[in-house]
Amino acid sequence: MASFATHLVVVVTMMVAAVAAAEMLQDVCVADLSNAVKVNGYTCKDSTQITPEDFYFKGLATIAATNTSTGSVVTGANVEKLPGLNTLGLSMSRIDYAPNGLNPPHIHPRASEIIFVLEGQLYVGFVTTSGKLIAKYLNKGDVFAFPKGLLHFQKNIANSPASVLAAFDSQLPGTQSLVASLFGALPDNILIKSFQLKPKQVKKIKLRYTPKI
Repeated sequence: MASFATHLVVVVTMMVAAVAAAEMLQDVCVADLSNAVKVNGYTCKDSTQITPEDFYFKGLATIAATNTSTGSVVTGANVEKLPGLNTLGLSMSRIDYAPNGLNPPHIHPRASEIIFVLEGQLYVGFVTTSGKLIAKYLNKGDVFAFPKGLLHFQKNIANSPASVLAAFDSQLPGTQSLVASLFGALPDNILIKSFQLKPKQVKKIKLRYTPKI
């Protein structure tokens, strides 16, 4: 019994310590984007140098040009655009879609996402780790959530433009495109074996994606 009580105290203490470690120790920690030193985030700007501009961004008000290969454009309002978000654990994006445009399958490794449809009709969904597709048709005013780290997409199903606002529980969610990551980084032999493709087919697809150095 005493051993159980001791273990319980240790577990509770560790939980309290973990929660305490996550607590803010100051009002704000505006990101110093000029400092090359990063410890899982940005260092704080001198508090005497903080301005209202650190907490302000108007980039989501404008509809982006959607004449891209996929017919969609993501405009992010994360810590890199809004330094005041540093340590706050949140950010936003605007996604604009051309008629029949697609935000291709991708993941956000550091955040869950929730979208609000500003305009248009979309078909959206995510895939669970068991391979099940959870998908829904959305209209203006609808909301849909994508769990952290799961593959997901959004497709404009109308012949008119569409837009959504997306919110994340991370100051820098990160985005990993499925196709670009696979065909822009993996060796030919891995792709040939994985997708049962011919070498010529793999090379043709890889020409569309520039490898990251």
